[in-house]
Amino acid sequence: MIHVKNLCKKYSSFEALKDISFDVEKGEVVGFLGPNGAGKTTTMRILTGYLPMTSGKVEIDGLDVYEESLKVRSKIGYLPETTPLYMDMTVKEYVSYIAELKKISKEERKEQVKKAMNDCGVGHIKDKLIKTLSKGFKQRVGIAQALVGNPEVLILDEPTIGLDPNQIVEIRNLIKDLGKEKTVILSTHILQEVSATCNKVIIISEGKIVAIDSPENLTSRLSGGMRVDITVKGPESEIRTCLEGLDAIKEVKEAGQEGGIATLRVFAKEGQDPREVIASAVVRNGWGLKEMRREAVNLEEIFMKLTKDDKKS
Repeated sequence: MIHVKNLCKKYSSFEALKDISFDVEKGEVVGFLGPNGAGKTTTMRILTGYLPMTSGKVEIDGLDVYEESLKVRSKIGYLPETTPLYMDMTVKEYVSYIAELKKISKEERKEQVKKAMNDCGVGHIKDKLIKTLSKGFKQRVGIAQALVGNPEVLILDEPTIGLDPNQIVEIRNLIKDLGKEKTVILSTHILQEVSATCNKVIIISEGKIVAIDSPENLTSRLSGGMRVDITVKGPESEIRTCLEGLDAIKEVKEAGQEGGIATLRVFAKEGQDPREVIASAVVRNGWGLKEMRREAVNLEEIFMKLTKDDKKS
């Protein structure tokens, strides 16, 4: 559905995008993840035809964004980083106005506007002035204007920025629901956003793609092995030496000892599950196993590692 090949964007001597390539399949919800200034918004603007590229190729549903811009735009619903709302209009007036700009026929316009508002949960406030709404509802109105016209692709730039925790959850749930029928690409620097809403993640750092995969596969591929935290009643140094001698263990790090209770973080060799051998070794030596907990490497750690490594290169 979305095909990006060798995309570059330069502003004078500054290279905002450095030869990036990726694909988004029909029906995917993809998180475009990166720190502020990584190139996310620049990419979104090029995808929508708002900003010209310096070089490369971008296609939406087989249509070239540069060569067939108007056709491409008819397939896209776009929510920019700053939601373009007219505060003195009612919700219905505004969404109807956007429908008119999108050249939706009068026969279809009423139904399209009603559906977009209802899908975004603002149908019951259609007669309220936009300026009287909370930020969360304003964001829903912004998504409604992107939805009107029934586009196949939704491009959402920082859709939950500035919202409170409850509003963020509401917008995330809305995006997940929309992803059941649409191809969605959303840019964000919020890691929880991707974990909560996306089945694929593209990580960009300093204008370069550093990873493309599902959140689960990224976690598995980059974790390098299982990590287990244990709490044991016994001498920390002896416990550590014992565990380091086990075949399944790659490394043992001390996390602390207090009152004869040692806390250790155990890193297993790739493909190994060390929990059974750890338990056996502790029992065999007469120590007391108080707790053993598998710790998953999360997306935040992966993001930090990838973007940090990229800055070194």
